[in-house]
Amino acid sequence: MDHRLIHHLRQAFDWERPPAAGSPFARGSLGNTTLGPRLLTPQRLLDLIMRRSLAHHRFRCLVDGQDLHPQRYIKMGTSRRGYAVPIADMDRLGALLESGCTIVLDQVNLYDPTLEVACRALQWWTGHTVQVNLYLTTGPADGFELHWDDHDVIVVQLAGDKSWEVRGPSRVAPLFRDAAPNFEPSDDTHWAGGLEAGEALYVPRGWWHRAGRTDRGAGYSLHASFGLHRRTGADWMTWLSDEARANELFRHDLDPDDRDGWLRHEDRLAAMAAQLAATRTPTEFLSARAAGLPAGRHIRTHGVFGEPEAVVCVTEFPPQIEHGDGMTAVVAAANRVTAPTNLWPAVELLTSGHPMRLDEVEAKTGLEVRPVASALVRAGICAEATPELLAGYAGLVS
Repeated sequence: MDHRLIHHLRQAFDWERPPAAGSPFARGSLGNTTLGPRLLTPQRLLDLIMRRSLAHHRFRCLVDGQDLHPQRYIKMGTSRRGYAVPIADMDRLGALLESGCTIVLDQVNLYDPTLEVACRALQWWTGHTVQVNLYLTTGPADGFELHWDDHDVIVVQLAGDKSWEVRGPSRVAPLFRDAAPNFEPSDDTHWAGGLEAGEALYVPRGWWHRAGRTDRGAGYSLHASFGLHRRTGADWMTWLSDEARANELFRHDLDPDDRDGWLRHEDRLAAMAAQLAATRTPTEFLSARAAGLPAGRHIRTHGVFGEPEAVVCVTEFPPQIEHGDGMTAVVAAANRVTAPTNLWPAVELLTSGHPMRLDEVEAKTGLEVRPVASALVRAGICAEATPELLAGYAGLVS
């Protein structure tokens, strides 16, 4: 998938390829002032908040670096029949913005097609799952205290400006669920300065950082924080434990009171665990994870309102393609779709990650593509390219 955000990030950080594990902190300019407003504006963020029912764990407000109680900015909207859902109190939120606060909205890629597509483009490029959180700060408000994240972060300053402090890690490759706590910040201040609209930061996992506007006075800041969630050896071990359940030996109770059979059972478990680890490699784990993740939610009408005129591949990672015996298989979204190999030119276009009009694919390839397109949509590999979904690609993906 050819997305403008990827081009500008590569330019900003001088990256020839996606950041490898252990890549250093980086900062730079995207070289384009129109990208930020195209991704999101403060007004669009507030409109997203206004039109949705948002729980506190997704929608937060901070003043002086401290979380406000949700009742300060969330109220219960009640229907005529008495049904109640949490909604943003836009009057109170406006007063908080006027006096200075930070609004945090998590996983905005679930609500906004433009950021959904941007996250998918990053996933296809990096090979890691990605979500984006948005931070809107007004006045001289502070953000979170000095902290570290258990994932890599790409910060894109969409509008306004903000001050940052970035320190090195105090523990190598820390995890959210770890063997030891990681509470003491590093004394190594790697970089401190301001981030302006059109600039970006790459903060590796475990690096301490904080951002705020306490030294900025009037004004505001809107930045997107793209979280890249890598898979570790611990994740591979967790996957192995799930794979072990297919073997009856691992499903039996551990019973050391059975003195006669315990040592024999223990030896068999150890041998079988070693065999499982040797045959179910980390490479296989990563491949299985990429092929097995279902795509996000998308509209599926099954032709009730007419056959779709365009489709787009919406898998979390690029589909895996297998050729053989005169057939081509597309493996993704925990599904497998096969088609005759002569249809490959059409299948390649349909699974490119770019929106594709079916009549244009047929004209380009000379092939009947609607049956295979329908099969890909039913398998969740492609989605109907509705006008709302297409809006997320416009001007960003060809």
